[in-house]
Amino acid sequence: MTAQHTGRPEAPRPRLVAGDGTLLRTAEAIAADWAVLGMRGSFLARRLDTGEQLGFDIDDPVPLASVVKVPFALVVLDRIAAGLLDAAQPVTVDPATSSVGSTGLAAFRHPATVAVGDLLALMLAVSDNAAADALFDLVPPEETDARLREWGCTDIRVRHRMQRMYECAAGVSGEDFTLALELAVRDEASGRHTVETLDPAHANAGTARGLVDLLQRVWQDEIARPAATAELRRLMAAQVFTHRLAGDLRTDTIRVSGKTGTFLHLRHDIGVVEADSGHRVAMAALTRSDRRAALAPDIDAAIAAAARQAFTVLRGR
Repeated sequence: MTAQHTGRPEAPRPRLVAGDGTLLRTAEAIAADWAVLGMRGSFLARRLDTGEQLGFDIDDPVPLASVVKVPFALVVLDRIAAGLLDAAQPVTVDPATSSVGSTGLAAFRHPATVAVGDLLALMLAVSDNAAADALFDLVPPEETDARLREWGCTDIRVRHRMQRMYECAAGVSGEDFTLALELAVRDEASGRHTVETLDPAHANAGTARGLVDLLQRVWQDEIARPAATAELRRLMAAQVFTHRLAGDLRTDTIRVSGKTGTFLHLRHDIGVVEADSGHRVAMAALTRSDRRAALAPDIDAAIAAAARQAFTVLRGR
């Protein structure tokens, strides 16, 4: 199959990462499948017990959308584990001033009071933007970013609240998010960013390598306090949206703990796939679409297929 003609310059060939020929061919196949669908992006899958990995373009910084909630949650959970923040502390979220979103408190029409620990659950399980920004009121982006620097997470940057994404999009398109999507797709070809929070230099941003490194350290208790990493693993296992990485891996013997991220043309997922056999593979799929479509189930399916292919080949090593 050949890539569909879009009228745009062809994307550069992916920079492949793989330990041997079999892994290299799998990475090439995934990149080719994505190109056919008009997907740009990066992918990395790493087996945690051996370090073997495969992927492509793993050091390209990408706006993270809701994937940023994972490193942010770790910082909040570490403050709780250190006794600096109480998980039972009540927080009132008012729809009149809360963040945009279609899930959780962001969809509420009346004020609600929720404990900090439950805000974390809403933020990760249903990607609640209002819950996330209520937590950012307690642990601001600059404090979160500084803590990640202290932990050596130099490939992940936290710069703004979730609401900032929607404010920047509305600033260039009014309330017409169809126009914002069109601008996002157009800007991919030019390299300039009309929507500021789609610019990796100003957005909450990260690389596939940086995110997989973070997941590996969380799953191996090599970052933050053990109580924080254990709770993050538990909360990520409760994610409701399982149509991407976990889409082709739903069985009684495999568990996927993850977090999606979706904004305009961005469709991401990161997570750890664990089998009853003991195999564990951390993955990050960060994609941008060349398509002016709010819904793209074939792109979600391509991410799912990539996760299945990568897990299958890595567990067989």
